[in-house]
Formats: sequence, C-alpha cells, structure tokens
Amino acid sequence: MKKLFTLLFAGFVLAACNDAQNSNEKVSTKEDLKPTVIGSAYMEDRSVNPITGGDLNTEQVWLDYVQAHNDKNLEKIAELNHPEWEGFLPDGRTLKGTDAQMELLKTWFETSNPSWEVQWMITNDSKNEKGEMTHWLTTGNTYTDTDADGNEVLEHHIHDMEFVDGKIKKINVYSRAKTME
Repeated sequence: MKKLFTLLFAGFVLAACNDAQNSNEKVSTKEDLKPTVIGSAYMEDRSVNPITGGDLNTEQVWLDYVQAHNDKNLEKIAELNHPEWEGFLPDGRTLKGTDAQMELLKTWFETSNPSWEVQWMITNDSKNEKGEMTHWLTTGNTYTDTDADGNEVLEHHIHDMEFVDGKIKKINVYSRAKTME
C-alpha cells in the first residue's frame, strides 16, 4: 500500500512539472503577448483597423477632470486639456480650444451647480486614417443639476475622449434624459 501511494505521488509530481513547463512555453511566444482585440474601427474607405484595450492611466486623468468640474476648478480643467482641445456637445455646438471651453464653463458655473459621477470607463487604442495609434477613453456618467425653476435635472452622459500625451484632446458628449418610471 505504501508503494502504491509513493507511485501515485510521484506520478502527480511528474504531471505537475510537465504542465508547468508547457504553460511556460506558451506564455513566452510573441503571439500570446499581442494586445487583445476588442472591436473594429471603420475608416472612411471602409477598411477596418482593430481596436484593442487601451492605457488605463487615462482613467485617472478623467477622474481628475470630472473632480475639477465638480469643484468648478477652471485652472485644473485647463491643465488637463491638450493644446488642441476641442469639444462636441450634445446640442450640436462645437468648442475649439480651451479658451472657448473656459468661457462656457465660467458662465455655466456662475448660474448653475452641475455635478458628474462616473459610472464606468473603457479604454481603447486604434490606428487612425494615417496609421497613427490613437488612445481613447469612453465613460458613462450621471449628470445632475438644478434648472431655473429649482427642479432637479438628471441625465446620463457618455463621454468619448481622445488622449494625446496624457491630456484630453477631443471630447464627444452624448446625453440622454433619465428614464421616467
């Protein structure tokens, strides 16, 4: 009986060592180290570039950006913007440059008390039309404010941002009013 247990134990050890060796061989191949493709980006000519998981550091930049908006800290917001910043708002307006954004926010913050809460974030990278790698962060956020009549406004926003050199270069904002129950 003792010999049987010894043989079984030796068999398990040899099998475990073999599995560990095979596992190490698989990880070391370059094929396994490629970024995971999570989607597709269609170019103007309808060619397709893969979208891969992106840089998670952009998430902290967004969290800082949202906090700066909630704190009405225009200086911090401007600091996190890329020099070529542009924003596309849900009402169709386009803002070009940080100065245009600061002008809008200053007026808005003087007459309102908006706040945002981040619900989720997804980072991704893809090559653009020129073949250059671009870095994006898409987020879902809850937006609250009080209208002129004192009623609470609640909306769900999706912000889709392009990052260059760790700063927000482009921001697309999509909005949906809270669903009535």
